[in-house]
Amino acid sequence: MVHHDAAGKDVFFLVARPPASVIYDVGLTLSLPVALSVASGLNALAHCIDALWAPRADPVNAALAGEAMRLLARGLPAIKADPFGAAGREQTLSGAFLAATAFASAGSGLHHKICHVLGGTFNLPHAQTHAVILPHVTALNVAAAPEAAARIAAALESAGAVTGLQRLYKSLDAPRTLRELGLRENHITEAVDLILPHVPPSNPRSIDAADLERLLHAAWKENTP
Repeated sequence: MVHHDAAGKDVFFLVARPPASVIYDVGLTLSLPVALSVASGLNALAHCIDALWAPRADPVNAALAGEAMRLLARGLPAIKADPFGAAGREQTLSGAFLAATAFASAGSGLHHKICHVLGGTFNLPHAQTHAVILPHVTALNVAAAPEAAARIAAALESAGAVTGLQRLYKSLDAPRTLRELGLRENHITEAVDLILPHVPPSNPRSIDAADLERLLHAAWKENTP
């Protein structure tokens, strides 16, 4: 588009428009390396879990998130076992679609506030950062969110939400530390200062700077929650 500034000069700028359609095609994912497929799938799982305590969480998007988690928890190990098999990738793509739908409805919770600061400020890889942070935010919140905890555990076919995530991560050889992604430990204090003002009021428990610092140090060192 072209507009004129105060001096009458032409000013060109682009207007971003939402896509008219999105194609989920298993065939397009077959060349995606397993490690990136796993990290991307765990990013989708983070959409599900964050949707359970996001600002606009409701029973409908919680139901979508629950089914998405179930599909992702089955599809990702299948991709790891058979990278070129269609079945695991079909389940994972179906889960990713439902996860995106739930997240778009519910909004962004604590997990995404943390990851967006880490990625945007310190140039960390997007999907891998989400994969590393997810178990730690889940462990922080589940005691104050019993309904969400039960839904996560059921979807992961586990006695508990955190133990279910631990088992899934172990089976996938998932990314586990911020250190391996390139974050320096002396950046944690800066990250805490940037994250704290954006903690959503909807988070199931109150969060202070000490909570965030403990979480990020644990994620940096791989102190399993």
